[in-house]
This record gives sequence, structure tokens and C-alpha cells, in this order.
Amino acid sequence: MVQKKPKQDLLHSLIDIITFDHADVVYILKNKKLVCDWLVSVIKKEGYLVGAINYTFCSDEYLLKINKKHLNHNTYTDIITFDLSENGIISSDIYISVERVRENAKYIKTAIKNEMLRVIVHGVLHLCGYKDKSPSESKIMRGKEDKYLLLLDKSRFHVKTL
Repeated sequence: MVQKKPKQDLLHSLIDIITFDHADVVYILKNKKLVCDWLVSVIKKEGYLVGAINYTFCSDEYLLKINKKHLNHNTYTDIITFDLSENGIISSDIYISVERVRENAKYIKTAIKNEMLRVIVHGVLHLCGYKDKSPSESKIMRGKEDKYLLLLDKSRFHVKTL
């Protein structure tokens, strides 16, 4: 007889699959379970399986160094997504500049937590095959971001920055 995995063990394994870390800035995502569940649902709705995804929050300078070294771009960006996916299983190392997200939130007059959530799902959508280089691709990407942001109960999402 096969024993079912207890709910707590399943939750623990989801959190281990999608991790949130920080490099040279402290950015603490408080409701990791909610965000992990949300990202898993996005990936599944897009027809993929969930592998290991590691988000690293960092500064502009940290991400600029990665951008120069790995992509030969000498520009600031809010996110870099390294696609490690294989056979329909989404896996990645994703780096997010907390400074860029803050600046972008200020510019578009939205809460930092809302912009961070948009950037977090943006990385996953890249892994699901969506691009944003052309205006038509950007329009599709923004529509997907908006669609999936509606699935998340943002009132239960909290972050703490130091």
C-alpha cells in the first residue's frame, strides 16, 4: 500500500523547489508558501512541470556584473533569468535587482510589493516561452502578468526590506 505524503511534507518540498535568497541586499519575502503555490499554479497552467527555481534578490551593481559577464550587456535591468529547463520541467536561476524594482514601482506609481510580484512572475513567464523584445511580445507578456497577478491574493503577501 502506498502511503500519501503528509500535507506539511508536500508544503516543505514545494518551498525547497522554489527558493528565495539574497546576495548583497537583504530582501525577505515573508509569505513564501503563498508565492510558491502561486508560481506552481502559473507553471502548471502554462503546461509545464515545476523543477528547481532559485530567486536571488540583489543590488543593481550585482546584477550589472552578471549582465556584463554572462550576457555581454552593459545595462541595468530588473531581472535576469537563466533557463535551466529540460523536458518540460521548468528550472532556473533568477536574479532580481531590488533597486530596479523600487525605481520602476516609483516610476509607474505602484507599490513595491506589486512590482516585485510582477517581476517574479515575469521570470517564470520567460521560462514558459514568452518573450518581450518587440512591442507585440511585450503586450502578450504584460497580459499574462496581469492575468496571473489576479490569481494571487496580494493582501496576504508581505515583504520586509532592510
